[in-house]
Amino acid sequence: MSFLIEFLEFLKSRKKYWLIPILIVLVLFGGLIILSQGSVVAPFIYTLF
Repeated sequence: MSFLIEFLEFLKSRKKYWLIPILIVLVLFGGLIILSQGSVVAPFIYTLF
């Protein structure tokens, strides 16, 4: 968690607010991949891409 706090402080001090939407999208895609690997929904998610 310290890495996340330090990264958010870096974004605030450097005024790099445009990176936040990119990070949110990357986290959502990562979560989607992790959750879909062993589930029944996986074939339907893979057809979206």
